[in-house]
Amino acid sequence: MEKIKIAKIVNVVGIKGEVKLYHYSDYKERFEEFDQIILQGRGMSDTTFDIQKVRYQGDMVILKLKGIDDRNQAEKLRDKDVYITEDDLRELPEGSYYLRDLIGMKVVDQGSYGEIGVLKDVIQNSAQDIYVVSRPSGQDVLIPAVKDFVKEIDTENRVIRTSLIPGFIDEAIEA
Repeated sequence: MEKIKIAKIVNVVGIKGEVKLYHYSDYKERFEEFDQIILQGRGMSDTTFDIQKVRYQGDMVILKLKGIDDRNQAEKLRDKDVYITEDDLRELPEGSYYLRDLIGMKVVDQGSYGEIGVLKDVIQNSAQDIYVVSRPSGQDVLIPAVKDFVKEIDTENRVIRTSLIPGFIDEAIEA
């Protein structure tokens, strides 16, 4: 079964074994729905931990894991990646996608550009997501993931259809 990376342990909190996570989700409260997580990192094979308690410190998630009862034990988990299994993924509403499912899709413009390239990454920022598309030339082009530009995401055929304004790609590459 495939694992999905959802966070990284970045620090410890207090003396009772709690760990602080930097999460990769847009919904940090999701951790309350998990019974367990999988940790992996240098010096550690996949290890499953039951979650005893979840709380928050600003945008950070604080977890108390079963069997981790003091600061020294928690310190050993610092810099470990946090995973869940595919079974733990939420069902998304129509028109929503997991980024991992979009990576590798062909990006095609409905206008004059034709096939643009392959989606290689998604930059997430506060305004909107930005698609990083690898061109056949090896250069990347950045496309804002807004409905003015992204017209259709066809998961069945693994194609993202865009409608870009004239000069968009040339200007984006020169920038």
